[in-house]
Amino acid sequence: MPIDPKALPCDTTIARAVTAAETSVVANPWSVLKRFTPARIGLGRTGVSLPTAAQLDFQLAHAQARDAVHRPLEVQTLCADIEALGLATVPLHSAAATRANYLQRPDLGRQLGAASRQRLEALRSQRRGQGLALHDLAFAVVDGLSALAVQRHAAPLLSEVLALLNGPEGSRTPRWTIAPVAVVEQGRVAIGDDIGELLDSQLVVVLIGERPGLSSPDSLGLYLTWAPRPGRNDAERNCISNVRPEGLGYHAAAQRLVYLLEQARSRQLTGVALKDESGAAGEVIETRPNFLLGEHGPACIPGNPSRPSMPAALRTLNQREGFPKG
Repeated sequence: MPIDPKALPCDTTIARAVTAAETSVVANPWSVLKRFTPARIGLGRTGVSLPTAAQLDFQLAHAQARDAVHRPLEVQTLCADIEALGLATVPLHSAAATRANYLQRPDLGRQLGAASRQRLEALRSQRRGQGLALHDLAFAVVDGLSALAVQRHAAPLLSEVLALLNGPEGSRTPRWTIAPVAVVEQGRVAIGDDIGELLDSQLVVVLIGERPGLSSPDSLGLYLTWAPRPGRNDAERNCISNVRPEGLGYHAAAQRLVYLLEQARSRQLTGVALKDESGAAGEVIETRPNFLLGEHGPACIPGNPSRPSMPAALRTLNQREGFPKG
């Protein structure tokens, strides 16, 4: 049945409906706390339901997280970005042939595919035939559960790490010898153990896309292992997580990683016996006070009218809304 154009609502009618929907939203008094966190708090309500804008925002974040899981890694582009830093690369693939296979069989993501293993064995044979010493460090850049995270953040982070590892530009003797960077499709953290061993490296750092969240579809994780070999477990690794501009920034993450690398090489271990006691960690903790305990950090100090302390914000909110004290 054909639709009569006259029966369709005009722009004015639609605008009135949108305005009515917006004015029907009951604001949540806790929305004042949004300045302190990206978490979904103080969303308000329309009747007993979420406002349309909040619901759509949630659906968008969920779609972005799902897309990040299934997005393929652009290997050639990533290799070019890493090679621009002066590092050689070697593309590899896990034993999981497809993304569906990878998601259904986590064990296959921890193993190198046959062709990739042969490639690394050939490189090792060539290196040993030339009588070259072990590498100090190997990087494995792995898509994991978010290829988007690796695509966006791996090269910028490596740039910061290299600057700290080998000192100022112009240094004659590098303090670290670095193996070709493995760029791995359909991989998981433990695949770095095979790669580090086959590259004759004392240490391996796995840069991997973390499981996407509803506010972070592109979070990068770093896993550091001393004397990598198959059979290593998670207690023998150190982890730095949520590396991205909105989380732990590139420079701060690089400082933590280089500190751990120096300590690991000195003490010849990683894992639960190696703690992050760097100054960078202390600074990060200092700038994120526990507002529930009434602590104040440099970003929210008493008497700062532009950014009041959290307890002051809570007291103001309680007074305005008539909430009981305490």
